[in-house]
Amino acid sequence: MKYILQGLNCVHCAGKIEQQIRQIPELEDVKINLATMSLRLEPAYKELVQQIVDGVEPGVTLVAAEKGPLKLEKSDIQNVKNNLLRILLSGILLAAAMLSSQYTDIHSYINYGFFLMAYLIAGYPVLFRALNNIRKGQVFDENFLMSIATMGAIAINAMGEAVSVMLFYGVGQMFQELAVGRSRRSISELMDLRPDYANLWRDNKSQRVDPLEVKVGQIIEVRPGERVPLDGTVLSGTSYLDTSALTGESKPRRVEAGQKILSGSINSSGLLRVRVDKEYTESSVAKILELVENAAEKKAPAEMFVTGLAGRYTQIVVAAAFLTAFLPPLLISGAEIHTWVYRALILLVISCPCALVVSIPLGYFAGIGTASSAGILVKGANILDQMIDLHTVVFDKTGTLTRGVFEVLEIQTYSNFTEEEILEWAALAEIHSHHPIAASIRSAWKGELDAGVVEQYEEEKGWGVKALIKGQWILLGSINWLKKEGVRVEGGIVGSPRVHLAVDGIHAGSLLISDEIKEDAAQAIKQLKQLGVKQLIMLSGDHSKTAANVAEAIGVDQVYAQLLPQDKVAKMQAFKELIPGQQGKLAFVGDGINDAPVLAQSDIGIAMGALGSDAAIEAADVVIMDDHLSKLPVAIRIARFTRNIITQNIVLTLSIKLAVVILGLLGMANLWEAVFADVGAALLAVLNSVRTLGAAHNKADIKSN
Repeated sequence: MKYILQGLNCVHCAGKIEQQIRQIPELEDVKINLATMSLRLEPAYKELVQQIVDGVEPGVTLVAAEKGPLKLEKSDIQNVKNNLLRILLSGILLAAAMLSSQYTDIHSYINYGFFLMAYLIAGYPVLFRALNNIRKGQVFDENFLMSIATMGAIAINAMGEAVSVMLFYGVGQMFQELAVGRSRRSISELMDLRPDYANLWRDNKSQRVDPLEVKVGQIIEVRPGERVPLDGTVLSGTSYLDTSALTGESKPRRVEAGQKILSGSINSSGLLRVRVDKEYTESSVAKILELVENAAEKKAPAEMFVTGLAGRYTQIVVAAAFLTAFLPPLLISGAEIHTWVYRALILLVISCPCALVVSIPLGYFAGIGTASSAGILVKGANILDQMIDLHTVVFDKTGTLTRGVFEVLEIQTYSNFTEEEILEWAALAEIHSHHPIAASIRSAWKGELDAGVVEQYEEEKGWGVKALIKGQWILLGSINWLKKEGVRVEGGIVGSPRVHLAVDGIHAGSLLISDEIKEDAAQAIKQLKQLGVKQLIMLSGDHSKTAANVAEAIGVDQVYAQLLPQDKVAKMQAFKELIPGQQGKLAFVGDGINDAPVLAQSDIGIAMGALGSDAAIEAADVVIMDDHLSKLPVAIRIARFTRNIITQNIVLTLSIKLAVVILGLLGMANLWEAVFADVGAALLAVLNSVRTLGAAHNKADIKSN
């Protein structure tokens, strides 16, 4: 069951909730999705998880959800209003206290009362969380840091600064949560494919219903400007579909009766009537949304390190602050404990880990969202990280480097067979095959094909087919396949891209089949070399001459031809062993149809042109939704751009904090400056992470990385 953490915009809090949930043995695999602030668990554990949530972030509730991310709820808006009101009231009381101190002693009951009320109003959420966590034995976190820092300030009569720390910390948290919430919604909007309704056609009229209610076989209407809600086949109408949200391809695609269309695309012009082929939960849009949402659960090493560090970080900071407060007065002559306690409080304030804990996962998810908007589905931050250091990229040929759209160009006949006979036998032999070459042969035969005349059929993968047709045994495949079966070959040219036919053991003829190289293949190979990929290799089951021609045309470094599926697996194992140490990753790029064994041998499996292919989406680590090989360099650039953002956040945050720590220890910074620096570092890191989203629309940013 999926539950939304309604009212939660704090990424850091989400991380703490996840950590506590996973301490329960039965829930050790539960992960919170940052895009939707949701988690999946059995309903029996809901109450237990709600108790954990209440302990970390009171006011957040688990709400059952059947589909997708929720939009900003009224309760979230009300929380923002309540926080703003609390901050304004605290600010007014602080101003009153500061003003009255001009006329009375700052330690008077009136001033003390003003300061104390302002402190409690501003700091109530922080103090409540700290006390609640202490009660549960979870002492050390950022709430504890802020609490002891401000109470320490009160103890040394720095009332104004104690209130200011709580006040500005609250302001910073509010702006940070607003920024994170807006960023999460922006990320979700990049893949906002979910249809709101479907126009169900029944009883000669259209009725608007939830897409979940529509069954396979029913008919829906898709009007101009509407999003296609479900996968189906066009029954009537002609239109152009905008598939850019699915594939990143801006050029509209023309559709007409008989063609299949996928959910998530937008109908640009004509009225379409569509027979539904898949229920919503099995549709392309549902699978894509689930993939993108689940990507947030697979964390990169940097995320896991920061999450793990946060649990010990506060303990280290508290210990350092304790030593700062009491060690110098003991060791340095004339050092005043009041001065060093104040400097220790500065250390507590500036050392809050929120900036890193929030910005790093947000940066990675923004990178995943950016890739999704370009039609590249990356199944996790860990995969995005691995794409930075590709050492070797291995390509399948057909459907990846070439279009995979074949055409019969020439028919060669032997033994008194005619071209018409050769083509008819070949078309009948391939009647049950799903291979693109088989489709091209059937397409070349203009007559009717009767599957009933095929009495027996057997396909040997990588070689060819054997069929009993009209009482005669037909062999169709490579010239080596015919030789293997004992056929005496007549005039066949070894290495030519031909499919050979034998009838009852007699070599009857051959068909010359062509496949076109993709327009962007050579440019994509060139860009991969510019990006520093060391080895570019092509694997093919085709003849050596055909494979060599393709390899030479596009510029790959090595080519291996006439490979059976098991040969490709063995080659991949060998390539992996040749990559020295930890110097890079091995990727395999295939068309996603029959490459699962090879994908499994690679560090990163990349499926090309997999729009609508359930098998490819399931098997691959990266799914390029259209047929453009040029998306692969784009994916690498997005991965590197994201890593740069993460690195900048780490350097920026630690530099600011280190500078203020040094200034504080030297007595050149106060609590006001510490809280400003802490809040400022967190906001800058969050805003820097959001730059990755902007890069989706600014190609110059991506190309420069």
